[in-house]
Amino acid sequence: MSITPVPRGAHVTRRLIQLYVGLALYGASSALLVRAGLGLEPWGVLHQGLAERTGVSIGVVSIIVGAVVLLLWIPIRQRPGLGTVSNVFAVGIAMDGTLALVPDVHGVAARIAVMVGGIAVNGVATGLYIAARFGPGPRDGLMTGLHLRTGRSIRLVRTLIEVAVVVTGFVLGGSLGAGTVLYALTIGPLAQFFLRLFAIGGKPAVEAAAASGESAADACGPDGGDAAVTARTPDRAILPK
Repeated sequence: MSITPVPRGAHVTRRLIQLYVGLALYGASSALLVRAGLGLEPWGVLHQGLAERTGVSIGVVSIIVGAVVLLLWIPIRQRPGLGTVSNVFAVGIAMDGTLALVPDVHGVAARIAVMVGGIAVNGVATGLYIAARFGPGPRDGLMTGLHLRTGRSIRLVRTLIEVAVVVTGFVLGGSLGAGTVLYALTIGPLAQFFLRLFAIGGKPAVEAAAASGESAADACGPDGGDAAVTARTPDRAILPK
């Protein structure tokens, strides 16, 4: 499995900064959801469940799971980019680092505020990371690869995988709750907004997403929109995890 070479150009420095800031913020946002204790994003539920069972930190579990998922790219012939490989390590490291710095949160109001803040930061991180156009995260590459190999829609493939991930994580002891639901409802619109905000070189969200192998429909939000139709890009998932 070869890695897509890093492109060269006037915007590469900004793109690299954007990539790693986005990955760091993604890990930090996941850590904030852990501290809120009101439910995690789908893969976070699995990571937390495995961490509870193994005694390994949730950040290290995220790295291990990301590496295992990346190995699954081989039979489905997906090609990782710099962002893909960086995602495996950077998100988990940032997550454990944030958990070490941020104390437990007490009180319902404070927990809700941290939960909302975590989801908002996750949206910012998603826009930064995807708009940098260095390749999808390992979990999204698995989804898009299965989509290409099976012919099933990415929405169906993604839903089936994430339902399996959430159920498995919950059975193992992961946190499922209001934060999980709120994340599912809001991350699409948040990602759409921040993809447009952080697009590099004047590229609209759908072009930035397509260049990274992502979904024009999802980059424009749950309903896709006219821009997605105009872009005529393949149906792929956007989230970096």
